[in-house]
Amino acid sequence: MGLFKMPPQIVRLVLLTIAIVGSYFVARAFLTPASFHQYGWFRGNALEELASYQPVFAGKKSCEECHDDQYQKLMKGAHKGLSCEGCHGPSQAHVDDPDDTAARPKKEPFSACVRCHEFNPSRPKWHHQIVSRTHYSGNKCTDCHVPHSPLDVP
Repeated sequence: MGLFKMPPQIVRLVLLTIAIVGSYFVARAFLTPASFHQYGWFRGNALEELASYQPVFAGKKSCEECHDDQYQKLMKGAHKGLSCEGCHGPSQAHVDDPDDTAARPKKEPFSACVRCHEFNPSRPKWHHQIVSRTHYSGNKCTDCHVPHSPLDVP
């Protein structure tokens, strides 16, 4: 028996390991973008790509310009820390063309409220939570609550 004689299963395992590691390095060489590591552990071209996207969110201040009465009500209510677009959706297109009815933000009847207020045991106890199946049988939270000032009753 020779000094370097190994069992065949060990030889197969070593060859398989070499093939897997070799495949990884070949795939990495072909699949890694050229701009990777340009700014550390990031792809450098990603910055230009992200900057080229059109903005979809306008921000709370742009809503205040035209909807001052609703904004003031919001600032006095429990939802004052929330963005308008968190419930109504992206509104940059509406700000760019306020007369376009298709670009108006949506008035979600139920799903926007339930997203934050459906019971979840991981939420803090002070956060108002409901079990939607037993809380209300209708389809609109606004039947009983004013969204901009939710503790007020309409």
